[in-house]
Amino acid sequence: MGGWNQTSVTEFTLTSISTDVWTQILLFVLFLLLYILTIFFGNIILTCIIITSPHLHTPMYYFLCNLSFVDLFYSTSNVPKMLWDMISTGGGRISHTGCLLQMLSSLFFGQTECILLAVMAYDRYIAICFPLRYMVIMSWTKCNIITITVWTGSFLNIAVPVIIKPFTFCKKSYIDHYFCEVIVVLKLVCENRFYEDIVSISTIFSTFLPFALILLSYICIIRAVLKIHSAAGRYKTFSTCASHLTVVVMFYGTVLIMYFRVTKNPSEKIKFISLLYMVVTPMLNPMIYSLRNNDVKRAVKKIFIKTGA
Repeated sequence: MGGWNQTSVTEFTLTSISTDVWTQILLFVLFLLLYILTIFFGNIILTCIIITSPHLHTPMYYFLCNLSFVDLFYSTSNVPKMLWDMISTGGGRISHTGCLLQMLSSLFFGQTECILLAVMAYDRYIAICFPLRYMVIMSWTKCNIITITVWTGSFLNIAVPVIIKPFTFCKKSYIDHYFCEVIVVLKLVCENRFYEDIVSISTIFSTFLPFALILLSYICIIRAVLKIHSAAGRYKTFSTCASHLTVVVMFYGTVLIMYFRVTKNPSEKIKFISLLYMVVTPMLNPMIYSLRNNDVKRAVKKIFIKTGA
């Protein structure tokens, strides 16, 4: 092992997104603005609008609140450190513990978002296919149970393997990424076969099964929509899913490209692809739900009227 044994690895060196100084400055300003938009003008404001608007107190917006919290913490687990590294003279360095926390937290919030998107697809399926029984099937008790299960399940999914077999690093301390991405970090772990198997199993349960549930839900939704005779009725019904479908395509599209490409052929492009689901998508999610949703627009209008009054 030489100097790469597990006791010598106390911190890691991260690569920068770009080696050009002016590009770094431009990216710093851009991502700082995106992060501020994500936190204050995106997820927090959307959550406050939902909480203060009684007509938005439905299961759909309840799960949307959870999604907003996930997006907020998902960005916060990586972006502040990335911004600091961009302006730091010492370059991108992170401690052993900090790297593990960053990797596990981003993995946790990423898995939680995958499952939440599946739950929201199921919610739309019930609302469209069983409109008269919607509030009975999606009762507040069931919504709370689903939410607790999602958050607890995601936590146990990453916590149990780490408790059973703690990480030990025995290879080089250089990470070819700007944050501790799980697939990249696992290449530095001793006996990484165990963790690679765990990640594969975890990916099936937390990514592909939710994605399959989303596809199944939308197949049932499309079948129900096609039974509506009028074109206007079909458009109105399916438009209630437009925001969610847009978010699903954006999030799953970038995640799948990222993980398949990293496994086969790591490249500089991967760093930019990962920025989409880590920075851009969490910012766009609340905007998509706000701009494409008449209920949210009405709630915002009422708030402005009350404020003006």
